[in-house]
Amino acid sequence: MSKTVRLGVIGVGAMGARHAEQILAGAVPRCELTAVCSQIPEQLARFPQTRQFERSEDLIRSGAVDAVLIATPHYSHTTIGIDALRNGLHVLVEKPISVHKADAERLLAARKNPQQVFAIMFNMRTEPLFQKIREMLTAGELGRLQRVSWTVTHWFRPDAYYASAPWRGTWAGEGGGVLLNQCPHQLDLFQWFFGMPQRVRAFCHFGKYHRIEVEDEVTAYLEYDSGLTGVFIASTGEAPGSNRLEIAGDNGRLVAEHNVLTFTRNEVPTSQFNRLTKELFPTIPTQTTSTTIPSFAGQHMAIVRNFVDAILDGAPLIAPAAEGIRSVELGNAMLLSSLQNRTVELPLDGAVFEKELQRLIAKSGGA
Repeated sequence: MSKTVRLGVIGVGAMGARHAEQILAGAVPRCELTAVCSQIPEQLARFPQTRQFERSEDLIRSGAVDAVLIATPHYSHTTIGIDALRNGLHVLVEKPISVHKADAERLLAARKNPQQVFAIMFNMRTEPLFQKIREMLTAGELGRLQRVSWTVTHWFRPDAYYASAPWRGTWAGEGGGVLLNQCPHQLDLFQWFFGMPQRVRAFCHFGKYHRIEVEDEVTAYLEYDSGLTGVFIASTGEAPGSNRLEIAGDNGRLVAEHNVLTFTRNEVPTSQFNRLTKELFPTIPTQTTSTTIPSFAGQHMAIVRNFVDAILDGAPLIAPAAEGIRSVELGNAMLLSSLQNRTVELPLDGAVFEKELQRLIAKSGGA
């Protein structure tokens, strides 16, 4: 095997161009940017030192790349990803892996060769704060989990954002709103921490704050057979907004906000104290520790480096593509629950949501 990975970036808009520029600058050892693809000449002109393609099909079949990073609009993640996998390339796809679960299943099924590395850009998994939370949960430091709430309303977007392109904020062009565009990372982390729930009941508001078709505010309730319950709140119409994760367990409460992780630990587990105390209005003694955990600026390139290491060395992936379907399924379940005014059982039937989405697309004003 070659000692370097020849990488092509398909889609060099804002995010794809940033990835390509960092790779050209040497941010990823043993990775060479050999091709870029865009239908917009001005975007291609930024990369005169690489081979340029207007069609993804031509880049994929060029022989110039061993792997591709797909950073195109959401719907094409599926079609381009399937094409690249069927042609033997390694694939790293930007989030979300697909717009809906049925498409994600089609994309995952296209990987026939287990030697092909297939990953998703869940860069927040490299954030030290979230790694610490997962470490604590895996170690059982909170004991039996009881409740989780995550408020993610710091994604404020003005009308100008949605007016910047005709596909934004439409079912036909984007396929969803805050759940699909802004919150895939939080939905991924939610299932990374707690696993998938068994039931979802959600209330989505469509175009509540903006002149758009898709959801710009969501409140969802999630139930687990273990007894854990969760609330997930997201919005692009709130300012200043919050990003606060609170986890309650038998051993205490963990709060993450503003890069500070605060653990209020019960000196006696709640369940034990509940059985033994004779007091009528007791307070469980606690000890509180707070730790500031700085952000990691190199999240995206850490995922690309891991992708390259997996190709060349067989390193385990931080974010395997097979796990990308879970955040899509959570978002789809929330939308379906609201659209059909019912509790949705998981696993979600992807065909049911796809049918509902096609109905919305048929009425969509976007392209």
